[in-house]
Amino acid sequence: MILTLKALSALLTYPDEELGRGAAEIEEALRDEALLDGPAIEGLRPLLAELGGRDLFDLQERFVLLFDRSRSLSLNLFEHVHGESRARGQAMVDLLETYRAGGYEPAGPELPDHLPMLLEFLASRPLDEAREVLADTVHILVTLCDRLDRRQSPYAPVFAALASLAASPPAAEALAEIAAHPEDDPEDLAALDAVWEEAAVTFGPDPNAGCPAGRELLSRMGPPAQPPAWAGGGS
Repeated sequence: MILTLKALSALLTYPDEELGRGAAEIEEALRDEALLDGPAIEGLRPLLAELGGRDLFDLQERFVLLFDRSRSLSLNLFEHVHGESRARGQAMVDLLETYRAGGYEPAGPELPDHLPMLLEFLASRPLDEAREVLADTVHILVTLCDRLDRRQSPYAPVFAALASLAASPPAAEALAEIAAHPEDDPEDLAALDAVWEEAAVTFGPDPNAGCPAGRELLSRMGPPAQPPAWAGGGS
């Protein structure tokens, strides 16, 4: 079990009382495993402190505003590459099959490309393999980090930490492609309604054989293994 990925996954979940109580344990796990350097862990301390001490309603409201209302900050990775296209749907079908082949059955309403879910899965993989998969998504991680940093969000260091664990830096072309997509304002409800009025993701065969980004990500994964439980397990 790669405890660092498990811990970072927890930090990107909807805040609740259990997460707040476990903030100190998360920091301890990060320091004990020592995959992140000291500055990276220090960067996470403001978020950990808030999760452990700030009003829960405020934490939940902020989380929804950032990651649910703002499409440009979505935690669903394929959203940033293919939006709601059919190609994204096929890629998620493939990813879900990979999870299940390893005995990992995602729970809850989240889509298979939800970042915390992927991190839960990668936490059970060999470190080198997990780094390669993170490298396939590092352009998304860096972009989200930059966008959150401009908002002075304490969540930005989580994405910086994940990017630092990737096996390679992002390609400039991939970064430019994502940066070309306009950022949305989560407080502009009329604009958000217009953005979300698109076709839903279709889970089914794709005549174009699926999403290239999804195939690249999946190609990094060997025969999956059963992920051990940690801090409650699941996604």
